[in-house]
Amino acid sequence: MTTSASPSAGSERPCRFIIIGAGMSGILAAIELRKAGFHDFTIYERADRLGGTWRDNTYPGLACDVPSHLYCYSFAPNPDWSHRFASGAEIQSYFEAVARRFGIDRLIRYGKEVRRCTFADGRWKIELADGSGDAGDFVIAATGVLRDPAYPDIPGLETFAGPTLHTARWDHGVATAGRRIGVIGTGSSAIQVVSALVHEVSELALFQRTPQWIMAQDNPAYTPVEQAEFRTQPEKMAALRADISRAFADGFSNAVIDADSPQLQAIHDACVANLETSVRDPELRERLRPSYRAGCKRLIMSADFYEAIQRPNARLVTAAITGIEPAGVRTQDGRLHPLDVLVLATGYQVDRFVRPIEVVGRNGVALDEVWKDGPFAYLAISVPAFPNFFMLNGPNGPVGNFSLIEVAELQIGYILQLVEHVRRGAYREVSAAPAAMERFAADRREAARTTIWQSGCRSWYLDPGGVPIAWPWTFDRFREEMRAPQLADYERR
Repeated sequence: MTTSASPSAGSERPCRFIIIGAGMSGILAAIELRKAGFHDFTIYERADRLGGTWRDNTYPGLACDVPSHLYCYSFAPNPDWSHRFASGAEIQSYFEAVARRFGIDRLIRYGKEVRRCTFADGRWKIELADGSGDAGDFVIAATGVLRDPAYPDIPGLETFAGPTLHTARWDHGVATAGRRIGVIGTGSSAIQVVSALVHEVSELALFQRTPQWIMAQDNPAYTPVEQAEFRTQPEKMAALRADISRAFADGFSNAVIDADSPQLQAIHDACVANLETSVRDPELRERLRPSYRAGCKRLIMSADFYEAIQRPNARLVTAAITGIEPAGVRTQDGRLHPLDVLVLATGYQVDRFVRPIEVVGRNGVALDEVWKDGPFAYLAISVPAFPNFFMLNGPNGPVGNFSLIEVAELQIGYILQLVEHVRRGAYREVSAAPAAMERFAADRREAARTTIWQSGCRSWYLDPGGVPIAWPWTFDRFREEMRAPQLADYERR
């Protein structure tokens, strides 16, 4: 049911918010709530520090593949980025500094894992793992996408006698220098780990199931002169950010949603040239050559992976893994690869989103049941029957080919417009209308047919049915959608 009640002049109802997660999106949500005049909120974070994926990921070689001056909040530019592409540690320090600057760090309750959210009597009741609880009018789920590690289903994995490290849970107490290292996986984290470790280990075996296209990426340092100019002339930094954003969208982000675009062909040609000119051994070159087009999987940026995998102490293993034994990895050709340390660069459970939190909406509807065939959300923000429950970087959003900070900033601005109607008393509850959700899902599936993600490879961009889960349109369209909510697409009560 949709109401058309008008707010009474001068009357504003108090609103309390629960923010789940103190990573990039959670910090952003808190800052923007304060800017909008909302001060009654609590941030619950299950870990003991803020930072999200940049807190959890500390593996050797970790860096962001989005340019530094774009991968930061628009309202908190950083003149002191050291390189064009920042390291993970530098990004983590940036978020910590922003949280201190805006006083958000004092509002985070650490070690507080949210287990259940239940909508009852017009409010959200929150249950925490320690038995405590809370309640609010709105929930903002800033739980992230790259959060819960995915572990491979390999027979004998638990029997390996040496340390086993997932890249998302790196143990810096484990020595790697001078040891035999095995890396399973060929995504971004694997490529970064290989490039970082190969110079110090005695042997490195990279177990490749599927080769990846590698785009050459230089990472020059910003000079002290450039950093000083950014500090004294912030308009230069703003102009650089705008230029990067436009170039990133036109040259890459918008290209992948059109499999026939000339920009995408140029990307593919550049990746082919990188492989052809960088790998000397023709047999190794062919084993590293993917059978699909560049962009079908997440494109990997690296300046030195091809050099790393050609070092005398590095081996590319393409025989399928049949099992793991105490001494190492056994492959289909019968060979045992002896190892001292096993690295799992096997990614994340990208379909989790707010789960494993149990979320129960209107009339007892469980989110797990609604999402039994896969997660979805209207404009990546709202799910029908879950009023006043909003996600940042939720399902079906621009992930993988956009800066998630830009995405989250646009989303929180959109969400606050919906919240403003509630504050002014127009209605008390708002959630995506079922018809709008169905239309969006159908349009998304149709548009996804022309994207590069559906051109003949398997990747984490695809749902179990082979349909891309991500936003299949341009970033300009996303900006336009986020400009203002179409209230007819929402159920308001």
